Amino acid sequence: MRGFDKNKLYKRHSYMRQQAGYEKYFIYGVLILVCLLIIGGLLAALTHREEGLLGRIRREERKKDADEGKEEAKEQDEAVEIAINNPNIRVLIMTNGYANIVHPSVEMSSSSGFCITFGDQTQEAGAEQPLTFAPDDPRFQSGSVRISAKDGGEIALNSIQRGCGTPSYAGVIELRTTAEGIAVINELPVETYLCRVVPSEMPYTYELEALKAQAVCARSYAYQHMQGFAYPEYEAHVNDSTSYQVYGNSLPQETTNQAVAETGGQVVRYQDRLVTTYYYSTSCGKTAGVEAWGTAPNAENQYLQSVEVRDEQGDYEAGLPWYRWEAKIPAGTLSGLISQNTGTNVGTLQSVEVTRSGAGGVALQICATGDAGSVTVDTENKIRRALGGSGYEIVNQEGTAVASTALLPSAFFTIRREGDVFIISGGGFGHGIGMSQNGANEMAKKGKNYIDILTMFFHEVAVGG
Repeated sequence: MRGFDKNKLYKRHSYMRQQAGYEKYFIYGVLILVCLLIIGGLLAALTHREEGLLGRIRREERKKDADEGKEEAKEQDEAVEIAINNPNIRVLIMTNGYANIVHPSVEMSSSSGFCITFGDQTQEAGAEQPLTFAPDDPRFQSGSVRISAKDGGEIALNSIQRGCGTPSYAGVIELRTTAEGIAVINELPVETYLCRVVPSEMPYTYELEALKAQAVCARSYAYQHMQGFAYPEYEAHVNDSTSYQVYGNSLPQETTNQAVAETGGQVVRYQDRLVTTYYYSTSCGKTAGVEAWGTAPNAENQYLQSVEVRDEQGDYEAGLPWYRWEAKIPAGTLSGLISQNTGTNVGTLQSVEVTRSGAGGVALQICATGDAGSVTVDTENKIRRALGGSGYEIVNQEGTAVASTALLPSAFFTIRREGDVFIISGGGFGHGIGMSQNGANEMAKKGKNYIDILTMFFHEVAVGG
């Protein structure tokens, strides 16, 4: 008989304890799994209840949060509106003919001499000779160079020419060197800027109330663009060309200065928001809505609706030269222009049709078909460009013939073919959205004031500071 083996018995007991431990863990694991399944079921039930009352409550809460976020964003957006207190505007001065934004070199003069600031240095220069800058001037090593007249007067920019001859500028001339040349920025108060915008955009001989309407339009346009930089690399709000507002092409005049002064600080608002006030030369008796630019009407642009430019006696501009005009264009000439302007070879034109019109009768779309293909053109500017170019004449209603230019006078037209000639019969001059400048002048002649003028051309707006 073998003796009692303690070691073997110990191992057996150890094995049994280990098995019991495994069973315990297994039971715990099952319990945990059951709990997870229960929790998952509850979550699924709660999720399903999104379609019931709980879901509606949560969706309403989320909508409320979203609406509050939109309202907060709106308040923040409104808060950034620039204060109407004659701040400085920064205008990028372009080269001759507004051909470029940088100059190969700059030459300026002042009757009182100059103060020149660069880096932490300030220099003075006399009036006896012009001040010149080349792109490699060592003063640019410290960054931009700022120049002002010693007596606070104006600085003549001799290196460019404008309609008035050699232009001169109040405020500060800032120069920045670039890889292509020198950028010239004129920094000055808005009201001073407007004194050289109004006569450049409207003849100073126009009625005072029309000039005042122009001043308010120009001021509103300027303030709207001062909420950001058109040229962030130069911190410039606008340039001095027709791309924004023409500035410095004509000298200030007593009448235009008076118009700016008598409307000082006044802008146009729609639903308490500062708006961009567009303007153009002449209407055809009606203005266009924003859809002419391919923009969908919305709550913010409803001030730019189509209106009739008339009173009970008829259209205000009916007697003006560009109220009506006509162009007779040989089919071969128009075929070449459309192919060139649209980049689509249509061959010899068979037809040109206005396929969609907008408020006021403005052409929103045309289709040109030739023996080699067809092309569809949308929006007033592209349509005017497609039918523009050199090679034909446009005769206004006074019988004056002028050479065609890059743009058709307006997109208010009809077109028909007679034999080998296409006849375009149109009216107005310019894009047609906002204020007609000649319409404003005719209204002023009939005793309308600048408030009457602005509130007719711009729907439900308020004019004030």
